[in-house]
Amino acid sequence: MTAPATPQPPVTVRVFAQRFGATPRGARLARHLAVGRLHTWGIPRGTDASDAVALVVAELAANAVTHGCVPGRDFELRLSLVDGSVRVDVTDTHSGPPSPPGPRGVARPGSLDEHGRGLVLVAALADRWEVLERKPAPGKTVRPRSDSVPAP
Repeated sequence: MTAPATPQPPVTVRVFAQRFGATPRGARLARHLAVGRLHTWGIPRGTDASDAVALVVAELAANAVTHGCVPGRDFELRLSLVDGSVRVDVTDTHSGPPSPPGPRGVARPGSLDEHGRGLVLVAALADRWEVLERKPAPGKTVRPRSDSVPAP
């Protein structure tokens, strides 16, 4: 005789995806829309969770515009909220080296360096990340993840 099935709580998956022009304006718009979407999902503006995601989106979108830009191509932001965990995917159209290092491979910039702090901030805020080759090519997706965002 089999035991009766234990009812599982429903899993709520929320996804937001948008393409943006590979310009500084597109990067700013990505950050603003990410914060707005989190707010509609129950993560209010100005909270630590919202601010952390906004900073990660801002840095990765800026990197996509600066380093992953192929003329005439957009970048994509995808946010996923599943069981209290926010995943941020930023996909650009640049393939090949240089590829962003993993979180443990980010070198700290010197005190007088003018660049190189963005991925240090992302590494401090994300629990983990990965860089995936885009299918179909060309391109890559940078996917940091934070499990510390409270469920709405």
